[in-house]
Amino acid sequence: MLIRCVVALFLAVALARAVIVDRIAIVAGKKIIKDSDIASELRLTAFLNQEPFALTPDARKKAAKRLLEQGLIRDELEAGDYPKATFAETQDTLKALIKSRYRTEAAYKNALVVYGISEEDLKARLLWQLTVLRFIDARFRSAAFVTDEEIRQYYDSHKREFGSDITASRGKIEELLAGERTNKAFYDWLDRKREETAVRYLEDSLK
Repeated sequence: MLIRCVVALFLAVALARAVIVDRIAIVAGKKIIKDSDIASELRLTAFLNQEPFALTPDARKKAAKRLLEQGLIRDELEAGDYPKATFAETQDTLKALIKSRYRTEAAYKNALVVYGISEEDLKARLLWQLTVLRFIDARFRSAAFVTDEEIRQYYDSHKREFGSDITASRGKIEELLAGERTNKAFYDWLDRKREETAVRYLEDSLK
């Protein structure tokens, strides 16, 4: 009987600690963001950017903002018929990342351990990043029309960079200008979505 009481007490303490450690940090619409979500976001971002993992107030605030934005994008993806990245594309991206950064498989595995993430976590992040890129291209790229006059004006302002032949530079300039407009349209959309979403911060430091 005594053993059962001790076990029950241990479980109660463990559960209480879990609640404290993984408390809800933000409520955005019908979604919640927990402290563990923020920590995971920071670990994955640090790993991909090859930066030290830091759980500082400023880093947590930036991670919380990214998670809020990801939630808005997920809602849009679920509401619309947008193309999603495939498992095969994710595998190819992961292989390329490992090849470019690590001399051996052991070094790669060790890096995962150092940052406290699993390969499945990493694959999920890469799949998400590829899907977001597809979403941005499908949702905003079509409106990023660039005129001949705009290409000419940009070329005239950057002749040193592109040389004397505008024809040879046209494709690059058009791609650059279209990319800038696509990004602007995307971030403008995100700003509007944030304004439309009721966000409640349960930790003042994340505002």
